[in-house]
Amino acid sequence: MKQKTSSAFVAASWIALFIGVIGFNVGLWNAEMQLNEKGYYFTVLMYGLFAAVSVQKCVRDRLEGIMVTDIYYGLSWVSTLLTIILLIVGLWNATLLPSEKGFYAFAFLLSIFGAIAVQKNTRDNQAVKDATPEKDAEAA
Repeated sequence: MKQKTSSAFVAASWIALFIGVIGFNVGLWNAEMQLNEKGYYFTVLMYGLFAAVSVQKCVRDRLEGIMVTDIYYGLSWVSTLLTIILLIVGLWNATLLPSEKGFYAFAFLLSIFGAIAVQKNTRDNQAVKDATPEKDAEAA
């Protein structure tokens, strides 16, 4: 029997996602860098969020026996790793203070974690919701 995700974990996941994304973007907004550099980091963040959710979905689908093509599964992993590499390369070559580089790295990782957790919670709670009408029908 599937159990609904606790409200505390759902809230913590959304908070992690929002703090990571908002923190990263506030840092970009206030950064003294060219607009093309800001665009690079913003694109890496958005691509990373999408890629991480894709990996989570692929892994979950495979565990549940839902067909996922090997190419999409592989592309999801490659995309996730690529965003991490792109962020590392960008920060390595950036003329930022080490503390600023660390801020972007941790805001990025918090955002990725939050996106994965929110997607997992959403899927878990949908599975519980989908199973509930059967229970109600049996009781009637």
